[in-house]
Amino acid sequence: MCGIVGWTDFCGNLTKEAEGLKSMAGKLSKRGPDASGYWYSEDAALGHRRLVVVDPEGGRQPMIRNRGSNQYVLVYNGELYNTEELRKELALKGCIFDGWSDTEVLLNAYIEWGEMCLEKLNGIFAFAVWDSKKKALFLARDRIGVKPLFYCKKGSTFLFASEIKAILAHPSVPAKINREGLAELFALGPARTPGHGIFSGIAELKPGCCMEVNSKGIRIKQYWTLNSHSHEEDFHKTEAQVRELVYDSIKRQLVSDVPLCTLLSGGLDSSAITAIASQVYQNEKKGPIDTFSIDYFGNDKYFHASEFQPNADSPWIEQVSNYLGTRHSNCIIDTPELTEALFSAVIARDLPGMADVDASLLLFSQWVKARATVGLSGECADEVFGGYPWFYHQAQTRNATFPWSQRIEERLKLYSHELLDAIQPERYVADRYEEAIEEVPRYAGDLSADARMRELFYLNLTRWMPTLLDRKDRMSMAAGLELRVPFCDHRLVEYAWNIPWEMKNYKNREKGLLRQALTGLLPEDVLWRKKSPYPKTHNPSYIEAVRGLTHSMLKDPASPLLPLINKTAVRELAFSIKKDTNIPWFGQLMNAPQLLAYLLQINFWLKEYHVIIE
Repeated sequence: MCGIVGWTDFCGNLTKEAEGLKSMAGKLSKRGPDASGYWYSEDAALGHRRLVVVDPEGGRQPMIRNRGSNQYVLVYNGELYNTEELRKELALKGCIFDGWSDTEVLLNAYIEWGEMCLEKLNGIFAFAVWDSKKKALFLARDRIGVKPLFYCKKGSTFLFASEIKAILAHPSVPAKINREGLAELFALGPARTPGHGIFSGIAELKPGCCMEVNSKGIRIKQYWTLNSHSHEEDFHKTEAQVRELVYDSIKRQLVSDVPLCTLLSGGLDSSAITAIASQVYQNEKKGPIDTFSIDYFGNDKYFHASEFQPNADSPWIEQVSNYLGTRHSNCIIDTPELTEALFSAVIARDLPGMADVDASLLLFSQWVKARATVGLSGECADEVFGGYPWFYHQAQTRNATFPWSQRIEERLKLYSHELLDAIQPERYVADRYEEAIEEVPRYAGDLSADARMRELFYLNLTRWMPTLLDRKDRMSMAAGLELRVPFCDHRLVEYAWNIPWEMKNYKNREKGLLRQALTGLLPEDVLWRKKSPYPKTHNPSYIEAVRGLTHSMLKDPASPLLPLINKTAVRELAFSIKKDTNIPWFGQLMNAPQLLAYLLQINFWLKEYHVIIE
């Protein structure tokens, strides 16, 4: 994985902008700590920061290849999982390869097939190719949106980068936010509307989209979308197909020239990845695979079961590791470092995020990076197969709002009247919800209940899952760690999309179909363990720390958040919190302490990024 930046200007001479491009790319040094590279022409300039995973010498970027009189230049962030199939197909067409990197395969694929190469790619990616003959820049992002890509158009200048911070490093792009950006932060956040960059003038290339930039302007095209149709296979054929797709996806993602591990929570998704990875390692005589997990100081004492976290992970992790014979290590995080990392996490994401849920993953990623460079993680199985409580709570499934954000009123009472008047949060959320529902690919054969479940899955895949993928990418890459997500394989997502709910809900259990498909891979109690989300701290010292930071923020007249909040209501909330409420206002993990921490992150972000509110 890497960081990419680029710049086009058909009215200037970018060969004179070397220092500006390097400054932008330098903001991505944590994404790519191993190497850097730059390429310039009058109309375009491309930069790259590299994290070496495959073919250290042959994968250098920007990569340049000539075809006849034409020159193509590529910068690329991601990983292809069908590299060898593509290499063989291209070789039959006469392509000659200098190394074994997927970067070289990708560039040759684009040269050979142009935009149509996207249909052939299996992987996670964001890339840009400069075509010297056409004088055009082509950009694309993977189907699911695992890898980020942001852009900004200012006059004749077009900028793009893996992260917003690199675009803000350009002198023509100020850190500004308007009413819509404020509504994203205070009403939808930490989620984002697809394509929204929060900062004024900065946008995100949506998942499954590509774009071309030339002297005439910008053309954006959606090259992939979900297709709704009937599901013809019976349960046993469906189960077999799911098993085959899961196995194949995980096996493909084990390719690496650097140390690789899995993140193990003892739940179904991470345990299945670890089991299949262990089988592959055993077959290839690589020895035991490394597994790593996260926990918090004091959780052994303070953990209390709830509807959203029914049991602790530790006993399950030990059981799975012993069963599979992995080489396991635990990362234990204490409150002081977790609290401090709240603010490092904002810089990693360039935005306020999931509070300590982000911060802990950043710390965990830094800890893992000292032991491995590539990891496999179980994200997205819940969105693909229906793992969340809101798939099962009928009252929530009927509510006309985002099911992971049911209690917006808990947030609104903390905001100032001026902010509420400016952003109209309830109307904004309702409009964004209706916008999402309008996008749902319909199938005429769906009954009413089936149509509603299709809506729920679409909301989860396109509005909730990106929040988790943003978190995973930014926190891991801020540590120079590549985390892969096998359950995001587009073939698996496409197939599962049309599987009827009664199959996914096998035995009336969350992800019941997936559990059944993986029978024999894990002990039965692990296979059917009730879902428990990513672990968080239950230590009351965290509440005390957040309370103290909140009081300090409220007493500081220079705090930029103060005009945007109801100070009395925030003070009362901070004073009243005695323990975790276990009634989340966002997702499954973000309760009252996380609400205060989110406000603290916004305050820090406004100050650190010198944000101007328009």
